[in-house]
Amino acid sequence: MFESLSDRLGSALRSLGGRATLDEKNIQDALREVRLALLEADVHVKVVKEFTDTVRERALGLDVAKNLSPAQQVLSVVREELINILGGETAPLNLDGKGPHAVMMVGLQGSGKTTSTAKIANYLRDKGQKPFLVPADVYRPAAIDQLTTLAGQLGLPVFASTTDMNPVDIAQKAMREAAEFGYDVVLLDTAGRLHVDAPLMQELASIKEKVAPREILFVADAMTGQDAVAVAEAFNEAIAVTGVVLTKMDGDARGGAALSIKSVTGANVKFVGTGEKVDELELFHPDRIAGRILGMGDMLTLIEKAQASIAEEEAEELARKMERAEFNLEDFRTQMRRLKGLGSLEGLLKLIPGLGGLSQKLGGAGVPEKEMARTEAIINSMTPQERRNPKIINASRRQRIANGSGVPVAQVNQLLKQFEAMRAIMKKGLGKGRMPALPGLGGLGGSLGGFPGMSGMAGAPAGGLSKAALKKKREQRKAERQRKKKKR
Repeated sequence: MFESLSDRLGSALRSLGGRATLDEKNIQDALREVRLALLEADVHVKVVKEFTDTVRERALGLDVAKNLSPAQQVLSVVREELINILGGETAPLNLDGKGPHAVMMVGLQGSGKTTSTAKIANYLRDKGQKPFLVPADVYRPAAIDQLTTLAGQLGLPVFASTTDMNPVDIAQKAMREAAEFGYDVVLLDTAGRLHVDAPLMQELASIKEKVAPREILFVADAMTGQDAVAVAEAFNEAIAVTGVVLTKMDGDARGGAALSIKSVTGANVKFVGTGEKVDELELFHPDRIAGRILGMGDMLTLIEKAQASIAEEEAEELARKMERAEFNLEDFRTQMRRLKGLGSLEGLLKLIPGLGGLSQKLGGAGVPEKEMARTEAIINSMTPQERRNPKIINASRRQRIANGSGVPVAQVNQLLKQFEAMRAIMKKGLGKGRMPALPGLGGLGGSLGGFPGMSGMAGAPAGGLSKAALKKKREQRKAERQRKKKKR
């Protein structure tokens, strides 16, 4: 997502790099490329015109700071305007006050409504709320079964809908049941429909009238570009959409829907689906998306992914092991698995400033995920005692480990040598926060030093936290326990 747009915008802004001053000519030349990049990304033509006009006006009025180049100044303006067209600020769901609150999921058939309904329920549950899933699509028999199955997988309550029921009645009964059992949020998975289907659009209006939803979320397939924006506009006119969920943001969509939908409909993008699994949903942050588009990375999202993947207690224990240089191959394997749990390495690199284009620079080799798999196979072929104390592995055992993992002995030797080099640096202290190239990451090991969730790979304190930060967290938890004791 956004790769082509990011490359084109980067090229356009780099063209200003050698300029000593900004004038109308060089700004016009750069913005011509920006305009073409946005149009090729399937951004709405009206949005493109407003965007480039605003950037031109602001750039011409700039007083170039002494410590910034003209390209950096224009980049700052472009970033601010990108954030504006993406929605300005993060727009969470409006669920304040006493529930239950209804949230209607609407959109075209096949856009991913049912899966998105389950994802949002999972997200809300993680935030401490009590969601109630309601299958209200009686026209596609599999829709009720699909949402019921997803609810079962998540361990969440679901309304017992059947295909012979009226969707409006389902919504009303579900709201009463939610109030009776103390559920906070009622997620109504309505039937997919074309915006020109008048009877079904009227059905949505009737549901809205009866349950007064706090949110009406239009679910759009990001792969459809401007078409998704046109359909969202029609839904908005009919039932006043309050937010948008973009699905398939992990695909090769050009990004036009994300960049156009707020300006055209007035509805903020609230969530984006980043994969097929029920936990692959992110709150939409315009400033972070703008950073990704402009190649600035998105460290906050990376940190949140890491924090969700590793428990605080585990992070602290790992940090203590590293401080005492007791970090072993079992810990190393655990951290490799944590890293893989955050998503593909290629996707993670895009979140790190300066490393977004690294996978392309590696050429045909790509990001060394296969090398990580081989490294894990080597470690798995060791005995638990050998993983805890690699020094006991003799030449005979190295050959057996190589045979068991299907790699040459040289790779086993390389893993052990690099791991010992990492341990040696730990014994000297972690002050520099850099590590030698580590097995399973090729030459990336040093580049990843200090990033959260990659501690075992790069030698930073676990979870990306410094000793001071870990100490502060321990003190905060201690104070929290004391407050709870007082309440009792």
